[in-house]
Amino acid sequence: MNHGRIVFSQIMDYFPRRRFKSCVDLYRGDRRVKTFTCLDQFYCMTFAQLTGRESLRDIEACLRAAGPKLYHAGMKARVSRTTLAKANELRDWRIYRDLALILIDQARRLYAHQPLAMNLKRAVYALDFTVIDLSLTLFPWAQHRRRKSAVKVHTQLDLRGNIPAFIRITGGQTHDVHFLDHVMFEAGAFYIMDKGYIDFQRLYHIHQQQSFFVTRAKNNLAFTRRASCPVDKSRGLRSDQAIRLTGPKSSAYYPELLRRIHYVDTELDKRFLFLTNNFNLSPWTIARLYKFRWQIELFFKWIKQHLRIKAFYGTTPNAVKTQVWIAISVYVLVAILKKELDLKASMYEILQVLGVMLFEKTPVKNLFSADFNNFPKSLLRNQLLLFDL
Repeated sequence: MNHGRIVFSQIMDYFPRRRFKSCVDLYRGDRRVKTFTCLDQFYCMTFAQLTGRESLRDIEACLRAAGPKLYHAGMKARVSRTTLAKANELRDWRIYRDLALILIDQARRLYAHQPLAMNLKRAVYALDFTVIDLSLTLFPWAQHRRRKSAVKVHTQLDLRGNIPAFIRITGGQTHDVHFLDHVMFEAGAFYIMDKGYIDFQRLYHIHQQQSFFVTRAKNNLAFTRRASCPVDKSRGLRSDQAIRLTGPKSSAYYPELLRRIHYVDTELDKRFLFLTNNFNLSPWTIARLYKFRWQIELFFKWIKQHLRIKAFYGTTPNAVKTQVWIAISVYVLVAILKKELDLKASMYEILQVLGVMLFEKTPVKNLFSADFNNFPKSLLRNQLLLFDL
């Protein structure tokens, strides 16, 4: 019999308790709290994320069934759905936002030297958002359209390891371009975004920060060509031009030269017009860089499928933001676990296995070893045969 620690406790070895306590103290999260602390709340919500619980009642029933194992998991308070609902509703969501940013910083340091699919030494970020649809009846504060509510999760994704570098949660009516006002741009880094982020005043701010952007030009872009460079048309390139904007507002907002690249993707049978302020990389490299933007679409698809952010345990803005930030914290915590233990399994496989093994006393690394996944032959011999072969 294995007398070691349970899997949930091993996962929490990578949880920064001291820094989390600083976040709790900053926003007075445990003020006048006697039993169910912010740490207990985080543990319960982490359990719900890892196991895919559907509701507060579901969380309560499953945790109470675990019995004495909760103590070994670090949960010292009795779990009640009303207590958890009240905590999600009243405790400041910024506690878990700051925690997520701490974990993100830790994960980015671990994945800093992970190579991209192309030989580029600079940092590369993809910017985009995803919409989480909500019921207008239950979430009237997040009205997005006439008959629908929604929240937007704006994300800056570090493409080295697919770790979110910065996230902002807003109501559905907030335009995505306003996210650029909150991003801290790194000198020399590349920021890849679609045409929804075209605002030449904000793009010029990126240029002034000595950062580079790659985006798609709109069809009605007013410009004049200043120079052209030869391109390799066998790779789908059609033109590489230096242009100057001629629109009355755009020319004032972005007074310097831009680079316009015409590229045709033969696999998709689609034409792309790229805009960038980088004149050093080859046009083929710029086209390949934009293809990496799809990593953020896959990231959004993945977290919606495997984390609990499409259905919420509470209906207030604080409860929704708390759940989203804890979901992001769990994703990053598992990414840290994967890197620290050098696990070869995918994030999907890791989450699926952890979800059913949380209260087992097995070393986490053994869960993904080759021997653990193979059934011993001695067990197979004990099975009765239905038919003689």
